[in-house]
Amino acid sequence: MKMEREREVTTNNEQEAQGREAKKPGISAAIIEELMKDYRRPEDLVGPGGIMEQLTKRLYERVLGAEMTHYLGCEKGQAPKGEAGQRRENHRNGTSRKTLVSEDGRLEIEVPRDRAGDFEPQFIRKRQRRFGGFDSKIIAMYAQGMTVREIQAFLEEQYKVEVSADLISTVTDSVMDDVLEWQSRPLERMYPVVFFDALRVKIRDEGAVRNKAVVCCGT
Repeated sequence: MKMEREREVTTNNEQEAQGREAKKPGISAAIIEELMKDYRRPEDLVGPGGIMEQLTKRLYERVLGAEMTHYLGCEKGQAPKGEAGQRRENHRNGTSRKTLVSEDGRLEIEVPRDRAGDFEPQFIRKRQRRFGGFDSKIIAMYAQGMTVREIQAFLEEQYKVEVSADLISTVTDSVMDDVLEWQSRPLERMYPVVFFDALRVKIRDEGAVRNKAVVCCGT
């Protein structure tokens, strides 16, 4: 009897734990209301200095701050803990400004620094300037046959980002080996291809003239 009760309690605890893991915390409606209280037009949300840019900046800086806390082993404002009988010299040393280039444009963030200069953030690494699939967009445009100047003009027009020709060349050169390998791959003896085409013609149907497609198929 006692063992059955213990099994039942264990099963209930496991189910509760699984339920807590499956249920992810959502964003409170009050937080959304607070963020949107000054919203008047679309630019207030997604424009330069808008809600999304400010929120992204704060989130990035919060993650980097958490990484620094984990690295030093103490919260901001607390003294670092060292080994027994020893004093740990390393501690926070302000922040440095970094400009990230992403699909949404430029974003300036403050990156925490340590006195020893040994802190290596993982979320946004040292000397990392591009974030969020920016390189993939350049490669995709290059693959479509756009020149370096055309890519520069597109990025400046769409994302208000000025990118140097050297940066574009560096990104495209990084995949050049893969491109050459793909171009020199062994070909199959035959590739079956099916072509579909349609001719739009006017056809009388149920007393009315309608445009219909006459489909042609060839191989």
